[in-house]
Amino acid sequence: MERRNQTKVINFLLLGFTEKPDLQPLFFSPFLFMYLITFTGNLLIILAIVSDSHLHMPMYFFLCNLSLADICFTSTTVPKILVNIQTQSKAITYTGCLSQIFFFIVFGCLDNLLLTVMAYDRFVAICHPLHYTVIMNPRLCGLLVLGSWSISVAGSLLETLTVLRLSFCTNMEIPHFFCDYPEVLKIACSDTFVNSMILILITAVLGVFPLSGILFSYTQIFSTILKISSAGGKYKAFSTCGSHLSVVSLFYGTGLGVYLSSAATSSSRKTLVASVMYTMVTPMLNPFIYSLRNRDMKRALEGLLLRVVTVRDKAVTELS
Repeated sequence: MERRNQTKVINFLLLGFTEKPDLQPLFFSPFLFMYLITFTGNLLIILAIVSDSHLHMPMYFFLCNLSLADICFTSTTVPKILVNIQTQSKAITYTGCLSQIFFFIVFGCLDNLLLTVMAYDRFVAICHPLHYTVIMNPRLCGLLVLGSWSISVAGSLLETLTVLRLSFCTNMEIPHFFCDYPEVLKIACSDTFVNSMILILITAVLGVFPLSGILFSYTQIFSTILKISSAGGKYKAFSTCGSHLSVVSLFYGTGLGVYLSSAATSSSRKTLVASVMYTMVTPMLNPFIYSLRNRDMKRALEGLLLRVVTVRDKAVTELS
């Protein structure tokens, strides 16, 4: 078959998990369930933090932004998957693919940077408790979140704009369930050297450096905790960062699993399974980790649900 460049790309084809149409509906229910749990759980976290004045402090301010990022992160890919399964279609427009790449990178990087900011917050709280309120003032917290958003958008914009310089051939099939940037580069006909170099640069700046910051923060935290003489003091110190450490482990564990699995095996199916863990399962579990391991969050969620039930009962009474 003759290979020819296309100056105007109409559609890409997302091959998804299976090429058999009869098996596609099997994925619809679990993906819809995970998306609804992710959306609802993270939304409840946001509402609980906003409505409870006791949670208006740096740690929960960052958590609120993390929950928002997780909602947006899953909403970038999952709704399109569900639509394609329901309509028995694999097509995604060129514009839609670019949009997925842009927002997926934005919110993926934002998750990463916010986890780094939260690690710094725990570092200050445990290693410098007497100066915590002075260091983690509202202005600095706002700047840290604004900086995380700005850096994520700038990095994603840089990567996405480089896709515009690429031309594509007759093979428009992407062996994934969303437009993953590395997979799109693989089907390009033009030279992708610049794109690959930018990918490596962005990964180093927005991946390796934040991870190094998290590891440094927790190294200092554990060193400080081990110096605490009382067992009760150690437990209290560990409990203040336990939820965050669990989320960090889950985020990087699944994220690294995607890249290690793709590097160690040529099986696209194994890479897809790892990607599901990274893009769907992790954002879904985050609300459970924070709500189950944090007494303040459990109390705030109980108060929020109680207020909702009270308002509902009052409305029902008035209607009666």
